[in-house]
Amino acid sequence: MQKIIYYVASSLDGYIAGKNGDISEFIMEGEGVEKYQADLAKFETVIMGRKTYEFGYQYGLEPGQPAYLNMDHHIFSETLKIDELADKVRIENRSVERVKEIAKASPTDVYLCGGGEFAGWLLDHGLIDQLKLKLNPIILGEGIPLFGSSKTVSVGKLIEKEAFDDGLQILTYDLKS
Repeated sequence: MQKIIYYVASSLDGYIAGKNGDISEFIMEGEGVEKYQADLAKFETVIMGRKTYEFGYQYGLEPGQPAYLNMDHHIFSETLKIDELADKVRIENRSVERVKEIAKASPTDVYLCGGGEFAGWLLDHGLIDQLKLKLNPIILGEGIPLFGSSKTVSVGKLIEKEAFDDGLQILTYDLKS
């Protein structure tokens, strides 16, 4: 089975977006962002929650289309309804078994795009293998927490760290040993 990797930007205080989903304070260009984009090109499968998928609409994503052209999409939602889905887009009901099936069938590790609530649910069920945190040198004070409302305790092992001149760091933790 492939790893499920939660690769996500975060503030120093643990938010993946600020109030009302605002991401304007996050670093959007530079070496760290280029590294992130190059890493995304290696994935062929992405999983995400409904709110994360719909977040893309404000950046031009058309409902039913893939957010990442190189990846098969699995959007986990019991409420999202889209009449026409591209071949690479599927809407899934939240199920531990279905997540495991996707990871097993994927030709590459699986990119967990988010969001916080879905990531928290996955963490609660022991389904996140690795956390790649794009740690931004900002404090937001409020917003969308990294793991939503999850109260699960997990101890990660730092396996890689990269620092960039703009203050961005990419920290990679194994969450399963």
